[in-house]
Amino acid sequence: MNQTISPEALAQLCSDTMHRNDKASLAMGIEIVESLPGYARLQMQVRENMLNGHDVCHGGMMFTLADTAFAHACNNSNKVTLASGCTIDFLAPAYQGDWLTATAQQRSRSGRTGIYDVEIHRQDGSLIAVFRGRSYQLKGHVVPESSDQVTSPVT
Repeated sequence: MNQTISPEALAQLCSDTMHRNDKASLAMGIEIVESLPGYARLQMQVRENMLNGHDVCHGGMMFTLADTAFAHACNNSNKVTLASGCTIDFLAPAYQGDWLTATAQQRSRSGRTGIYDVEIHRQDGSLIAVFRGRSYQLKGHVVPESSDQVTSPVT
C-alpha cells in the first residue's frame, strides 16, 4: 500500500534536496542541523575568508546564513517559495572560529505569503542577529510529488 511520508520526513527530504543544489551555501560550509515543517536550524563556522576589514564576520555572510535558514523553513513543506523581502539587524559581531547557528521559525503563512523570523546565535548562546523574511509561494515542488510517497508493507 502507498503511504504518505510524515511531514517531518518530507521537511528533511526537501531541505536535503535544496542543500545539495545550493552552491553558495555549500561553499560557505553551511550545514543543516534540523528541518521540521516551518522550522529550520542551520550552522556554519566563521572562516578567515569570511572576515571584513574590521576582522569580524562580514554582515553579508551572516545574512546569507539567515537567508538560507529562512529558505529551508519556507520550502520544507515541498512548495517552491522565494523571498519577497527581508531585513536583518546585527546586534553583536562574530569572529573567526565562531560557530553560528541560525534558527528560522514560521510566524504566519496564508495563501501564497508567509512571515518568518530567524535568530543567529554564537556558540555561547549569545544572540548576534535577528532577521525577518517575507515569502511568496510559486508553482511547483521542491521534490517531485512522487517522492512524497513511499511503498510500505501492511503490518
